[in-house]
This record gives sequence, structure tokens and C-alpha cells, in this order.
Amino acid sequence: MFQCRRSVYVFFLTAHCLSPADRWMAMELSAASLSEDQFTCSICLDVFNNPVSTSCGHSFCQACISSYWDTKVGAKSYECPLCKEPFRRRPELHINRTLKEITEQFKQIVSSGGQGVDDPNSHPRHRHPSLSLPQRAGELPGTVFAEMMNRFQQLQTAGTPSTHPSSPDDPLPQSPAPFSDEHQDPPPRYSPPRRHTMSVPSDSFQNLPKCPLHLRALELFCRTDNICICSSCVETAEHRGHSVTPAQREWHSRKSQLGVADVKLKGLISERERKVEEIHNSLREIQAAVETQTQGTVCVFSKLISSLERCQAEVLEVFERSRWAAEHRAEVLLTELQEEVSELRKRREAVSQLALTEDYVLFLRSFPALSSSPPAKDWSSVSVVSELTSGAVLRTVYQMMERVQEEIQQLPKVFQQSSEHAVPKTNPKTRKVQEYATNVLLDANTAHPRLIISADGRRVQCGERHQSLPDYPERFDRVVCVLGRQGLSSGRHYWEVEVGGKTDWDLGVASHSVNRKGKITVSPAHGYWFLSLRDRTDYAFRTEPSTNLTVNPRPTRVGVFVDCDKGVVSFFNVEARLLIFTFTDVFPDTIHAFFSPCTNKSGRNEAPLIICPVAMPE
Repeated sequence: MFQCRRSVYVFFLTAHCLSPADRWMAMELSAASLSEDQFTCSICLDVFNNPVSTSCGHSFCQACISSYWDTKVGAKSYECPLCKEPFRRRPELHINRTLKEITEQFKQIVSSGGQGVDDPNSHPRHRHPSLSLPQRAGELPGTVFAEMMNRFQQLQTAGTPSTHPSSPDDPLPQSPAPFSDEHQDPPPRYSPPRRHTMSVPSDSFQNLPKCPLHLRALELFCRTDNICICSSCVETAEHRGHSVTPAQREWHSRKSQLGVADVKLKGLISERERKVEEIHNSLREIQAAVETQTQGTVCVFSKLISSLERCQAEVLEVFERSRWAAEHRAEVLLTELQEEVSELRKRREAVSQLALTEDYVLFLRSFPALSSSPPAKDWSSVSVVSELTSGAVLRTVYQMMERVQEEIQQLPKVFQQSSEHAVPKTNPKTRKVQEYATNVLLDANTAHPRLIISADGRRVQCGERHQSLPDYPERFDRVVCVLGRQGLSSGRHYWEVEVGGKTDWDLGVASHSVNRKGKITVSPAHGYWFLSLRDRTDYAFRTEPSTNLTVNPRPTRVGVFVDCDKGVVSFFNVEARLLIFTFTDVFPDTIHAFFSPCTNKSGRNEAPLIICPVAMPE
């Protein structure tokens, strides 16, 4: 673009400011650098047609840039297709008349092959070899540029009368050497400009494809039928009244549209290539982070395991020391007791012998010593005891382990929110929850009057009309839903529901004390914990506001797991064995299974919800 501006500047300088001889020098120097590319629209890749220029300095066909910006309707800003400079508002385009005149002259000269200069030998280049520059690929021939100069000068003379009129026969004015009178010839005479158009000459119709019916050139285009036709086809009944335009004009118009599409495709490709690179970079960062955190986590858990093993060894050592101390004390006491028992037995033996003697002298002499109680230790308060016998240490270990387990179980929840939109992974607990299968049946007394409950209490669908049913206090009268018969207040429970291809449904649990009449607000705070599907693709857990979920693949059978004691409700994709979502809360009272097939949506959602038998894990 800078080169084009320089050429245009030289063009005007040549036409307005220089003497004729200097003009030819400038013409040659400018023609050497003037290229057809400088007259080409970067969108349609054709010569400018009604050129307009943006504030950033780039030029385009008026139709091309308008079509390009028409595709940006609703965008926050517009931008230049070349340099991507943004504009807050859509610029108002005005035709660059100077560039248009130059371009039209360029088209005519190129169409005529550069004719219009009478005598090439009178050109100053032939008298000044130093001005002869080699023509490079894509540049305009000097004769073409000279013709442009002639015609532009005629435009200037026709539009602005000169204060010093001169005829083409007047000699060039004198100028400093080397262009003095004695060194230069008279300037070339100007020949009248020829008129040229961009339309195809009549003799060139022979090169166009022929109409198979009229054997004439297919020079027209029927926009109604989207085919090329000849001038005779226009008069036929088949094309009479249709929108017809010259084929070449339609070609240029659609070529510009194709250029706009190409620019848009380039932008889309670039945007997606950047996104691909961004994803690759993110993946590399995630992989590096996972590697680092894996190593760190393994190290931490290894230290934790070592710490637990060391703690275990210390506790066992305490047990051993306590046992040894108890054994040692017992051994000392037993020895002392055995010695005392031995002495007492000897004394008893002496008493027995004394009682049997007939020697009353010996009896009376020994009786005082044997009849009195011997000195004996009071063993009533002596015992061998230990705290280990009460189980206090073991209870302390259990309590500590429960606290550690609670802390460890919090780790997966920390990453739960961030992993909801990640690639789903098979949940190893899916098989275990099936062990808590509960025989859930529907409570017809709670069903909305439009709901049809099967006789076995396992199937519910929404009918077209309200049924005449008793208005029990437990019946929902506005929301099309039904509760399970069984009240769940403790333990773990699991059931599965076939949702098939329904577009809308709700599944979960509800508190026994929820409001069932009139308008209902569904959220955990109001006693509802359930998963919803709307419009076939929008999954959400009903909180305030709703927690939107990305569920892939789409489930056709949903498993519901409830741990009443811990306040946990989880949802599973049964076929894919994937965890969909888990929510933890506190259930204030008894809860019931909650089902809503939603309305029929004009037959698009008439399929029922079916409670299915749970397949036990192998």
C-alpha cells in the first residue's frame, strides 16, 4: 500500500508540478515500480470497482468491504480485513474518486493493450538511455503509464482551464542542462484518448461457451434459474420476466462474495488454529501439573503412611511396656503370696500336730505360740490392674482414625466442582451402591391429577386431562409430580428409573413436610433435592440458582442413591456406570423418592418414567 501511495504521489507530481521533460523522467521511474497488484482489491482479488478507503489507509471495492462487514452484524466492533485494526462503529464509506479515476484509466489502458502514445521513438527514454529501466514481473509497461499520464492530463485540462493555454505543437519550455534546447527534441504530440470499457468485445464472444439451443454466446446470467443464458434465451417463455444480468458483471459480483467468504474462512481457520494451540498448551500444562501434583501427593501419602506406622509402633510399644509391668508386679506379688502361704501351711501343720499330742506338758508349753494369729499382710487392697483392660486406648485410636478418615474423604470433594466439566471417569462405587437397592413404589395419593399411575406402582406418565380424584392433603395440585410410598429416614437406599428418550424429567428426593399445594419453589432449602432435564440437553441440579451440569453421554437409565445419615444424594448414568452429580446436605425429616415426567410437550415428551429392577453386582 505504501508503494501504491508513492506511485499515486508521483502520478500527481508528474501531472501538476513538473515540466514535460521531467514528467517523462518521473513517468519512467514510477512505471518501473507501478504494479497491477496495487490496483487489486485484497478481498475479491480483482481490479478495484468503486474503491473506498478505510481510516487505516487500506482500500477495497465498495461492494466487497460492505459485504464483509455485513457478515459482522451484531459484533462489538468492526475491523479492517487486512491489518485487523478495530473500529468502534461501522465506518461510513465514501468512494475515493481520485483512486477510482486512476483505476478506470488503468482498466481502459490494460484493455487496449497500452495504445495511445503516437511515437514511441519520441519518448525521452529513447533519447536518454539512462532513464531506461528494466521492467520487472507484474509492473506496468512504460507505455501504459504514459497513456495514463496523457489521459489524466486531459482530465485536468478539461476540468480546470489553464491560465497559460498552449497547443500540443508548442515546444517544451527551457530547463537547465542536460535538457536545454540544443540537447532535446520537441515533446511528443498527444493523440486523442480512445474510449475503452471493461465489457467483453463482440469478437470475443466467439471464445465463450455457446447456448445449445440458439448457438449464441452465453453472455447473460439468469439469477432466477441460476444459469448462464444467451440473448435469445431472454425472449423465451422459460426466462421471460426473470432477473437477468450480464454474466461478466455477475461473475465479478460473486467473485467479490467469494473473496469475502474466503476472508471469513481464513479468519475462522486462524481462530480455530489458535484455539487448537491453546488447547494443546493447556493440555501440556495440565499434564505437567498432574505429574507434579501426583509426585507430591504420593510423597505426602508416603509420609502419612510412615507416620501412621510409626504411631502404630509407639502404641504397640506402650502396650508391651504395660504388659511387662503388669507381669513383673504380678510375679513379685505371687512370690510373696506363695512364701506367706507356705509359712501358714507350716504353722497349720504344727497346730495339727500339737492337737494330736498326748504330752500335756509339751502342749501347754507350745500352745501360747501356736494359738495366737501369726503376723500376716493385708492383701485386700492389693491387685494387678491396667487401663488396657478397659479398652480406652482402643477407643481413642478409633476416634482418631475416624477424624483422619473424615479429613481424607474431604479431598475428593475439593476437586468435585472442577471435575464436573472434565472427561467423565468410571466411578468404582457404582457397583457398590446397587447393594443398597430399595423397592420403591409410587404413592398414587400424592400424584397430580394429570398423572397416570400403573397398577403395580412402578410407571407414571402425564395424561392430557385432569382425572377426577379425591383432593387429599398429600396430593400435589399444581406441579405434575408424585412421591414414593416408602419414607426414608435412615440408612442407604438406591433405585433406578428408565427415562428413555424423554426431553424433560425430574428425579430425586423430597422432604415429607414439603408444601404440596399451589406454586412450589424447588430447592434444597425448601425440601427438594433432584436432578432435572429440560429440552433434551439442559441438565441441572435444582439449587438457587440452578447448578447447570454437562452430562455426556446422555443417560437413558438414571440411578438415585441416598445416604440419609450423611445427607448425601447422588445420581448415576447406569449404562455408562458414571457418576453424574453428588450433593451433600442435612435431611431435616423423612424423605421420599420424587418423580416428575413433566408435561407432554405436544407429544414430544409423552413417554413414561419407569422404576426398574436393580441388577445386583456380580
